[in-house]
Amino acid sequence: MELPKHFFEGRRLETLVENQTTYAVNNAEMHIFETHQQADKVLLQFHEPVLASMIEGKKVMHLHGHQAFSFLPGESLILPADEIMCIDFPEAQMNNPTRCSAMSINTEKIAEVVDIMNSSSPRIDNNEWKYADYNFHFTNDAAINQIIQRLFFLFTEDHPSKDVFVDFMLKELIIRILRANYKEIYTEQALQLSGNNRIAFVINYIRKNLDKPLTIAELSGKAYMSESHFHRVFKNELGISPVDFINNERIKLATRLLSDPTISIKEVYMRCGFDSRSYFNRMFRKKQQLSPTQFQAKYAQEVA
Repeated sequence: MELPKHFFEGRRLETLVENQTTYAVNNAEMHIFETHQQADKVLLQFHEPVLASMIEGKKVMHLHGHQAFSFLPGESLILPADEIMCIDFPEAQMNNPTRCSAMSINTEKIAEVVDIMNSSSPRIDNNEWKYADYNFHFTNDAAINQIIQRLFFLFTEDHPSKDVFVDFMLKELIIRILRANYKEIYTEQALQLSGNNRIAFVINYIRKNLDKPLTIAELSGKAYMSESHFHRVFKNELGISPVDFINNERIKLATRLLSDPTISIKEVYMRCGFDSRSYFNRMFRKKQQLSPTQFQAKYAQEVA
């Protein structure tokens, strides 16, 4: 993600640690924070739910009840209202700043979108949609990444219809985050689901066999469904097609493997079930905005 050029033309750099530039519309505020020197234990708090997204650099986040974790570009974090963040900036420098956005969203706007989802697109598990009232750390998918990028432009643009434009984008963003959170909960709980849940069984099978060719015909057979019915049920429950889910899981595995600087790219893509390096490169770059080689080198540099 990148900040638009007119952001830099209009903002004032008044402090080297968490310099804040704020833009407001009817239902949300966009805060851009920039840090140009190393710092530890910087506290931050908002009184509305917040979507924080990393733009450049690295933060180490300390949140109540959680182990410290690195917050990197391409990742976002949902924080409930009044959550206190304690933040370290281990790498920030004048020529290598850390930049992060924090978008606070009106609770009434969130409730409005949640109501729309519950009335028009109820969940398969008969539970209601709810915006995360806990910390939810995730990697942006391509759609969320594009919406956040678009919001950077809209918030910093001087346009008479800015509020209307932002409102449309916020609705889509909230819906996509709701589905992303549901998918994360569903897949993480799959190992604990009962054995007679056929989709959960298939999820577990996929995760254990990522290095093997996985076809819809094979997976639908294990679920005792026709291919079309399996595809429809899988997408309804997870909000993602079986093929996209498999690719996501393979990229997650590849990301973990690439943390080892001694492993070859060929070994990584073969262990992840990709049959060609070019396809692996394309899928990896789509999810991580870096090539596998660039990601491995960047990770090695960060832990050095």
